Amino acid sequence: MVRAVWNGAVLAESRDTVLVEGNHYFPPDALNWDLFVPSDTTTACPWKGTARYWTVSVDGVENSDAAWYYPEPTPEAEHVRDRVAFWRGVEVVTGE
Repeated sequence: MVRAVWNGAVLAESRDTVLVEGNHYFPPDALNWDLFVPSDTTTACPWKGTARYWTVSVDGVENSDAAWYYPEPTPEAEHVRDRVAFWRGVEVVTGE
């Protein structure tokens, strides 16, 4: 099991993550969507395409752009389409 945890809350939990460049990409149905707020931020990756971001909000505390995903990845990155990865202090832990 892989979990993404921030500020004491489990943001995502799944046995079905895709590991790319050291980041676990969680399927959309693994996320606790009540803790996510859309962001207007985008970035470009040369081989994956344009990333979109979510801000994480737990107990009134926000972690801006702490999660990202690729809604329209390049053909080489199709395996991460709509899957969500984390950074900015979100702890991703593996184990039962």
